[in-house]
Amino acid sequence: MPGRGLALEDTSALRDHDRVIHLIDDDADLRHALKQSLELEGLAVVPHADAADIGDLPLRSLYGVIVSDIRMPGTDGLALMRQVLAIDPTLPVVLITGHGDVQMAVEAMRAGAYDFIEKPFPANRLFSVVERALEKRRLVLENRTLRNALDGSDDLSARLVGRNPAIQHLRAQISAVAETDADVLITGETGTGKEVVARALHDFGPRRKGNFVAINCAALPADIFESELFGHEAGAFTGAQKLRIGKLEHANGGTVFLDEIESMPLDLQAKLLRAIEGRVIERLGSNRQVPLDVRFVAATKADLSNNPAFRTDLYYRLNVITLGIPPLKARKDDIPLLFFHMAREARARYRREIPEITPQIEAGLMAHAWPGNVRELRNVADRFVLGMWSGFGAAPGAPVETLEGSLSERIDAFERAVILAEISRNGGALKPTYENLGISRKGLYEKMRRLNISADDAADGS
Repeated sequence: MPGRGLALEDTSALRDHDRVIHLIDDDADLRHALKQSLELEGLAVVPHADAADIGDLPLRSLYGVIVSDIRMPGTDGLALMRQVLAIDPTLPVVLITGHGDVQMAVEAMRAGAYDFIEKPFPANRLFSVVERALEKRRLVLENRTLRNALDGSDDLSARLVGRNPAIQHLRAQISAVAETDADVLITGETGTGKEVVARALHDFGPRRKGNFVAINCAALPADIFESELFGHEAGAFTGAQKLRIGKLEHANGGTVFLDEIESMPLDLQAKLLRAIEGRVIERLGSNRQVPLDVRFVAATKADLSNNPAFRTDLYYRLNVITLGIPPLKARKDDIPLLFFHMAREARARYRREIPEITPQIEAGLMAHAWPGNVRELRNVADRFVLGMWSGFGAAPGAPVETLEGSLSERIDAFERAVILAEISRNGGALKPTYENLGISRKGLYEKMRRLNISADDAADGS
């Protein structure tokens, strides 16, 4: 191993069949017996007679575990462990020890070994340790991949996090539209991030040095709405003691964001239409026209095309370009990345460490319907980092608190319950099932085979 370079490769997508155990032992008979017992448990094992070959492995991206005897000629297990952990301190190294090596193994544990097993030992003892180590390794690699994806993203990707094709298309649309002055209508469910998109249009366009003025059309009382938008002259009405510049005039040179525009009263819609079409306003109490140099970006969660409470001419004036934001349920494959990103932001705000994101937590996040979309996910991430989130409750058919067995068995039970519930919800149809779960058709079929699931099971509620 000395003199050999250890590759520092990026992590890639993790799959169960990529898991591998590198077994190092100079005893050929023991090496063969351990390899056979682990393979019988469904694990891939690569045997090594000495530690030299380990130097060729991409240790930073290895989805596996190093299992090594301590007493070996050449590079012994302790030296191997030190060299491995110098490259990746999170890579699990399990040491096999003889009776006289126990004190040495305890010291190795303090130095970073994942575990040690004293000879002689039953085969299932090694399998149990290795399974736990693999699960820990999977979490480390997934978190590392998420962190690299976030750290390597440009500013727009950091604002609109995700790798789903729908969110990638939205980022491309924003990049194309931001440099223009075209008015934009943003559509999307509550909590999908409509203001984030509006701010991105402003910040990545030529008006970035001007003001971004956000107006919540649902929050302003009707009796002061006109004054807030257009401003007023001193004495224009009772209580108007001095000149007030309205929000539209304040946004000159910048962007006006009209959030929840479907809530604007009809009479004010007509006045707003005139301002948008003519790019001029008149303050209350004045006949003088004030020119406007602004871009209008409106957002709505409602369908305005056939809404009797919304003017058709205003709809078409705003709808020069429409940007639709997909709901979170339509891009579930982005949920782990989003959750990790938001947990990192919460860590910075609250100065707390991010707790371990376990497979059960991931399964719960993926199974949840997310009616509040990204806003709801952010709240969950905040509570998670603050230690105040205990999950969404039991998944249909499998209460988490009652699951028993090993970690892998509990994960399988939870995953089986989530898939069964989704199949049942879709009346046995598999296409909407794998689409809603954010996996491929092949991925669903493989999970169904592994977990012994059939569509009939869901129909029976079993």
